[in-house]
Amino acid sequence: MTGPEPLVVVGDVLLDEDIEGVATRLAPDAPAPVVDVTQDRTHPGGAGLAAALAARGGREVVLVTALGDDDASEAVRRELRGRVRLVEIPLTGSLPVKTRVLAGGRPLVRIDRGGGTPGEPDGAVREALTEAHAVLVADYGRHTVRAVRQHLAAVVPRTPLVWDPHLKGEEPVPGTRLVTPNAAEARGLCPAEHAPGGSGDSLRAHAERGVTLAERWQAAGVAVTLGDRGVLLARPGDGAPMLIPPPFRATGDPCGAGDCFAATTASALADGALPEEALQRAVAEAAAFVSEGGAGNPALWRSTPAAAAPAAPVTDPFALAEQVRGRGGTVVATGGCFDLLHAGHVGLLDSARGIGDCLIVCVNSDASVARLKGPGRPLNPVADRVRVLQALGSVDAVAVFDEDTPEELLARLRPDVWVKGGDYSVQDLPEAGTLRAWGGQAVVLPYLDGRSTTVLARRAARAAAP
Repeated sequence: MTGPEPLVVVGDVLLDEDIEGVATRLAPDAPAPVVDVTQDRTHPGGAGLAAALAARGGREVVLVTALGDDDASEAVRRELRGRVRLVEIPLTGSLPVKTRVLAGGRPLVRIDRGGGTPGEPDGAVREALTEAHAVLVADYGRHTVRAVRQHLAAVVPRTPLVWDPHLKGEEPVPGTRLVTPNAAEARGLCPAEHAPGGSGDSLRAHAERGVTLAERWQAAGVAVTLGDRGVLLARPGDGAPMLIPPPFRATGDPCGAGDCFAATTASALADGALPEEALQRAVAEAAAFVSEGGAGNPALWRSTPAAAAPAAPVTDPFALAEQVRGRGGTVVATGGCFDLLHAGHVGLLDSARGIGDCLIVCVNSDASVARLKGPGRPLNPVADRVRVLQALGSVDAVAVFDEDTPEELLARLRPDVWVKGGDYSVQDLPEAGTLRAWGGQAVVLPYLDGRSTTVLARRAARAAAP
């Protein structure tokens, strides 16, 4: 299996400083809170944060940005060393520093200082962009993107480009795959007199602004991020945009959530995902990022990206069974056609998962279903049936078998418990003897009456009849 594909991030790096403390009194000379400082942290912000987040899973990330000889630039280099590869553009002046003063985890004031002018990019910039599988533009209005714009225009015909815009930044180059403004940016970039939806906060208004911006920028899509409502994907001339809600309501520091969203979107496109799939993944990642403390979460900067990334769950059925057995757990398996997933299936799977430490579902292939059920079956191909099962929280892995019974597959999986639902007795189960060969047990669980794919199919046929 190959690793994640390389990604290039282009944009303005800032140095973010968080001064945290406790405020329990006001200053004697002004109605301002006094903050007793408990800790002071600095880390890369802007495009630097986006690049670091993209590299968390071990992805090769190249950051094209402007850095100088000042202390803030040196701090960014130190923090990003070992995480991303820097391709620098010379910076005349100093790197911007954004300082937040927080009390009880809530910002009281933000202080911005510094700033400089990017110079001319060299051949290393062009080479990095040419080799990218996707490019993320993290524009913070500090003119790095302007310096690289012609190189971005040259690669956009063959490379997926995600553009995270800024009110003071550059317009996306024509052909950009996705532009990711937040609601306030979309409103500012599309004044009320130029948008049918005006300045409102309704989904219709956001959608109309997204369509207007997509047409103006000649972008394939504009994904307007709406905080805890998720993201709205609009395309040129599209009257029915797609709303992708977050999987849960996130509470926490939202600082950096936009960078996390854009970085995840670009990473998914680099790996070949469709825009809708990339945005769905990005919404979930951004929600988790906020819940874990946002850009101020110290764990983001404690270790190298590969060490910081959580281990992916094991979904290969044979590896999962071996892993669970290795730690002394109980492997549970069940099987069937699962042609139309219904309440009876869900209840059975929930109950089966509660018996042990993992649940592996053995699914009949299309050919196997056709032999068992006759012409016209299955109603859904095996790829669709597997995907639906994998989406259930009770299912840990799915294995497909082509025979009429799963006995050969079970001999490889060697589950501790084999579950069937309905009116069977254990003695009637042909798999029971197979399980006894390694000390396994076949069990029968109650099944909801009147629920079956055949019954549902007949009901649908009667309803469709003239």
